[in-house]
Amino acid sequence: MTSASAAALPEDPGANTFQVDLRGLVDLLSHHLYSSPRVYVRELLQNAVDAVTARHAVDPQAAVRIRLAASGGRVTIEDSGIGLTADEAHSLLATIGRSSKRGGEHGLETARREFLGQFGIGLLACFVVARRIRVTTRSARDPHAAPVEWLAADDGTYTVRELPDDARREPGTTVELEARPGAEEWVAPAKVEQLARDYGSLLPYDITFDDGTGGEPRPVTDRPAVWDRPFPTPAARRVALAGHCAGLFGFTPLDTIDLDLPLAGVRGVAYVLPEPTSPAHRSGHRVHLKGMLLTDRADNLLPDWAFFVRAVLDTDTLRPTASRENLYDDETLAAVREALGARIRAWLAELAASDPERLAAFLGVHHLGVKSLARHDAELLGLMLPWLPFETSDGSMSLQEFTAAHPEIHFTRSVEEFRQIAPIAAAHGLGVVNAGYTYDADLLALLPAVRPDLKVAELDAGAVTERLDPVPTAAELALAPFLSTARTRLQPQGCDVVLRAFQPVSVPALYLDDRQARQERDRTAALDNADSLWTGILGALRGSAPRARLVLNHNNPLIRRIASLPDEGLTGTAVESLYGQALLMSQRPLRAADSALLNRAFLGLLEWATHPTDAPEDPQ
Repeated sequence: MTSASAAALPEDPGANTFQVDLRGLVDLLSHHLYSSPRVYVRELLQNAVDAVTARHAVDPQAAVRIRLAASGGRVTIEDSGIGLTADEAHSLLATIGRSSKRGGEHGLETARREFLGQFGIGLLACFVVARRIRVTTRSARDPHAAPVEWLAADDGTYTVRELPDDARREPGTTVELEARPGAEEWVAPAKVEQLARDYGSLLPYDITFDDGTGGEPRPVTDRPAVWDRPFPTPAARRVALAGHCAGLFGFTPLDTIDLDLPLAGVRGVAYVLPEPTSPAHRSGHRVHLKGMLLTDRADNLLPDWAFFVRAVLDTDTLRPTASRENLYDDETLAAVREALGARIRAWLAELAASDPERLAAFLGVHHLGVKSLARHDAELLGLMLPWLPFETSDGSMSLQEFTAAHPEIHFTRSVEEFRQIAPIAAAHGLGVVNAGYTYDADLLALLPAVRPDLKVAELDAGAVTERLDPVPTAAELALAPFLSTARTRLQPQGCDVVLRAFQPVSVPALYLDDRQARQERDRTAALDNADSLWTGILGALRGSAPRARLVLNHNNPLIRRIASLPDEGLTGTAVESLYGQALLMSQRPLRAADSALLNRAFLGLLEWATHPTDAPEDPQ
């Protein structure tokens, strides 16, 4: 019996060796280095593939054989790889951290680029599920060396012995694991096969699996990758990729994007999500390293703005972390990430140039996320802004369509204000965009940087009023007493009254203000509640800001009837009612004075309704 331990430095013969508690180390691996015991299957496959790769380095004509089996609480993998001598078994299998793939004494440095493993942990990971590991091996480098058995237990002990020549006649290695108590689920045939397919479907050699039932071994590998296979038509390829995505990620993609970077050693595909997702969501991408699945949760593979895709690719250049379960974020990955982002941008540009229907389908799902990111990404903004959908007075459409008819764009900052003004704006040729939704106001503010020929401004009362038809001078002069009464009655509310003719006829009055008018309203409200110091300061600011407007519709029969009322008190009450109704329609927050006016007008109309021959008492 020999205890596994780390070797002392050769130049210091008096140094002591580290004593390693294997059970403690396995516990450390299983709880802190590896995310799950499932990685033991990857280690078995990796060692077998590396052994075959090493065999080909010295004997390119050697046959390839990798067979994985599971039954009765045991997992076995057999390969026709390079094999080991007794000395190599002592040196490589029992020394933690040493790897046959590090080159040097075994002359494998020239083949190192082809190996999957880089950290020499090897079979140690298998103790996560195994209580005992048996390795039977024969070296291909030394044809005269006898077969060797290496038998190790999870208490940190192992034995090495040479076997009779007929125990294994061909070079290669067989590894057999005996499950530890509590790990039975991880060595069940169905589980082992599923893990083998998950990890090894793209490995470069044919691998088979035997479940011990006597049937034919089933293939584990499925090469070439679906994105590299020939198809009779582009449509057939799209169908195959969609099926691959459904089986891998559980959804049918909206579209697919080839991720082919030959110079970077990257090949794969990105699948466009069919449902909206938050830009803050970190998608889990699948990354294979030389065919072996490295991770299905890579969140640093693509730029953050590419939140709308799930990618799967194979690489031989990116560097894995120590656990070989994610990508090391170094300069190489940064360059690949930028190149993959450029490929996705190119796909968007291609859609914009040649397939607007597919682009519209994409933006119909992911427009909110694209809007969020375009605010901070000038290139994405320039590419997507003309195509992003907005709610406008002409209907829902892209800015490219909308600006073709409206070189001057007005926008509202609230959905309610847009709802009130949209039908009137549409009837009078005024282009208004609803910027009350998330991100829209920010994007419209950036639009002139992309389209300098366009003028973008927040909608104000003057712009709307100017588009409405003026009333003939004679008609307005005839209504001068009515307008004077209306302006006097609404003067305390900080609201002017104008008369216009506009569509639709069913709207009797329209309440309009803008940011400056709202600031003036807020200043007035603050003035009413301020102390003497602030009254003086706020009062000094009075007079320069524009006022809100109540625009009365001369086309509306109700307005004409109110204008013809003989009683000034009833006229004033009716005007206050029109103001209150228009204010409520605009969804503006009500001040205390507005609530009082609404209450007064409502009671006044009730009084008149119950005593129609008497005019309501004028409270002014």
